[in-house]
Amino acid sequence: MAEAKTVETPVDPADFIAAVEPERKREEAEVLDALFRKVTGQPAKMWGPSIIGYGRYHYRYESGREGDMCRQGFSPRKAKHSLYILQCGEESEEAAFAPLLGRLGKHSRGAACLYVNKLADIDLAVLEEMIALGWKRSLAKYAN
Repeated sequence: MAEAKTVETPVDPADFIAAVEPERKREEAEVLDALFRKVTGQPAKMWGPSIIGYGRYHYRYESGREGDMCRQGFSPRKAKHSLYILQCGEESEEAAFAPLLGRLGKHSRGAACLYVNKLADIDLAVLEEMIALGWKRSLAKYAN
């Protein structure tokens, strides 16, 4: 079975953020890092080459595939920030987050992440609520 590609690395997240271009994305990454640290109470760790993650959990799929991943995180990508807050593909997730997504502001969605072009497009207080809800739900689902 193939090993997970996204694993925790020894890279210092502060060094990674300091190298983010353009400057606006770097400044926004600093804001996101502070917000995730505040809500999760966890230090940042790098996962793979570009995900800044908080906390960790162990997953095991019915297929037998298993591994570790950050509970929450983000990646300050060139086009849009990828925010890893949601657990993918669960109806209960959709229902729990729907009211918050409606208030968040301009964003798009992937299976388990939100895409935000710039932080000025969203309500950071709503994002904080979403991070807190996602963190709580992750701890309930993956106690490890």
